[in-house]
Amino acid sequence: MTLLTKQSKKQISLKQKVANGALAGILLTSLGVAAPMIAMTQSATAAPADNLIAAKRLNTLLTNTKSMTANFTQTTKGANSGTFSGSMSVQRPNSFRWETKSPSEQLIIANGSSMWVYDKDLEQATKQNVDSQVGNTPALLLSGDPSKIDQSFKITQPYDNKNYYVLYPKSDNASFKSLSMSFSGGKPVMMVLNDTLGQTTSIKFSSIKMNPSISSSQFKFTPPKGVDVINQ
Repeated sequence: MTLLTKQSKKQISLKQKVANGALAGILLTSLGVAAPMIAMTQSATAAPADNLIAAKRLNTLLTNTKSMTANFTQTTKGANSGTFSGSMSVQRPNSFRWETKSPSEQLIIANGSSMWVYDKDLEQATKQNVDSQVGNTPALLLSGDPSKIDQSFKITQPYDNKNYYVLYPKSDNASFKSLSMSFSGGKPVMMVLNDTLGQTTSIKFSSIKMNPSISSSQFKFTPPKGVDVINQ
């Protein structure tokens, strides 16, 4: 087994921090969306749903997701290519936990008003103020207010009979181009994001548990002693 040096771990951590960009805080600057692979398997002649109908359907799916836990595999292709895996938890309103475990450790916790990004290898924790509007944080789509999604996004459903949605930000200042979500059995199983730098990030969920009871401690963070804290 090849052991990672401290320097290589830092390089992985920095790459990971960029790759996670669309998911939270530091992630706010880098994620958008492309059509996930599931879209390629559908008939080209399938009719798209009306935008209003698509918005209502997505709202219903997200409203039914009051909490969720899952494992994830996140793959980014582009200037900061890499694959990371870990676990996540979300709970409405506006609570979000994203923990990367391999190949390096990073923890992201959002609780509505603030977001922490803790990088164990870099011994650094960054705190940011977070706007609870989903238009500013695509990662909070699963934990924000579903009724406000259409205020920030144009919502499309390319295939009327498939629970696959592509969202386009209405703001000209958005850092991403689009965000797509695929559902199976009412569960969100995949998100694909394309950022304005041409990178594509695919996130696949597994071992999904819908609406479990999650301790509030999962969405709290206290920087370990000796860690550098950066306020942004």
